[in-house]
Amino acid sequence: MSEYSMRRKERKMIKLFSMAVLVAMLAVGTWAHGTDKHVMGVVTKITDTEVSVEGADKQVTVVKLAADTEFVKSGAAASLKDLKVGDRVVIHAKPVGTDLIAHEVRFGKMPAGTQAAAH
Repeated sequence: MSEYSMRRKERKMIKLFSMAVLVAMLAVGTWAHGTDKHVMGVVTKITDTEVSVEGADKQVTVVKLAADTEFVKSGAAASLKDLKVGDRVVIHAKPVGTDLIAHEVRFGKMPAGTQAAAH
């Protein structure tokens, strides 16, 4: 086999391996989020048990809060009392029947370099 043929075959194998790694990474990312829904938008209403969020499509989504719902403001631990009407949020919620139950509510400015990791 000529040296040219070996290099060509080697490049082809590297491409195939790279594609396989990419597919595996995408599959793991999808699996990690499971059935969670991301609710993004502006808070329009807050109660002790739920948060209403208006999305870019002007639809309002009500997300119920659980005792273990985590709140993160600008990358630091926070609480429900820190959240205000008008705040932009990203809520990670699990569908339970017809409800969405929040397990994490993120709001405020993101610290530099963490925007990609927040998701």
